[in-house]
Amino acid sequence: MKPLPSLDVLKTFAVVAQRLNFTRAADVLNITQGAVSRQISGLEAHLGYALFVRQPRGLALTPNGAMLLAPLQQALAQITEALERSGAQSGTLRVKCPTCAMRWILPRVIRLQNERPELVIEVTAAVSHGVEFNAEQFDAAIVFGQPTSKGVSLKGVSSHHLFDEVLTPVCAPGLWKTGQVGAATPDDLADQTLLHPTRDRRDWLRWLEAYGYKGLPSAKAQHFDTLDLAISSAMQGLGVTIGDLSLIEEDLRAQRIITPFSLCVPSGASYYLIYPERPAASPVLQEFAEWLKGEAAVTRANLLAYMSA
Repeated sequence: MKPLPSLDVLKTFAVVAQRLNFTRAADVLNITQGAVSRQISGLEAHLGYALFVRQPRGLALTPNGAMLLAPLQQALAQITEALERSGAQSGTLRVKCPTCAMRWILPRVIRLQNERPELVIEVTAAVSHGVEFNAEQFDAAIVFGQPTSKGVSLKGVSSHHLFDEVLTPVCAPGLWKTGQVGAATPDDLADQTLLHPTRDRRDWLRWLEAYGYKGLPSAKAQHFDTLDLAISSAMQGLGVTIGDLSLIEEDLRAQRIITPFSLCVPSGASYYLIYPERPAASPVLQEFAEWLKGEAAVTRANLLAYMSA
């Protein structure tokens, strides 16, 4: 009898079978598209038959692949449920979080654990904003956008709105003249390096459009893959970036960063806490969810006060 394939490879197959696209599966699994392709090719070689038909616009399951998928999904669900039960017994809570939101959640989780040392909360940062609870060993996740916009189905998932994304330029205090803070215009950015949290520059362009300004005021630019990297660079005085007021709440309070402009623009996206619906939810998860919703309510109130000032 052949040895069983590794659990990671089987999880990769299940995610690819749901997405029928190597690139989208790679985003969910937080690995490269090449790694996904190699794992599937290796699994097919191990089994001795094809699982997918490669097509110009994606993939299709072969009859053998379709026959394997349903029992495999059931087995993965049973393994996930067993891991959740064991995690609940130990009091450990595993939370997936996009890197941009780590600036908000991590200080709060550390404070909570200092107050409640019996709670063990493991927060894992990921560039991808989605989660597959059947394929990833997390009890809960913070997602950005809408719960359904990153491949997360609402079926069987509890979702709680935390706060909205509100954009405005931010920079280190020493980068801006004191008299300009709060009264600047986009023309004042002409000599600044613009730090872009995305390659398509959409956050800067959205804010400038709301200001009534066409194009970018400065040709000097640096691009980053995450909002957190752009904000960290801005805090070092390397330029001006677009920041989310909700995420930089503590940085503003500590005066590590300033907002030179009065205009704040809601992007239409939000942060959500999601977790699988279970017949008997973990008491630790329930407590964490209620605590996090309370922290988010404070952030929303502070944001409203800041924008009204």
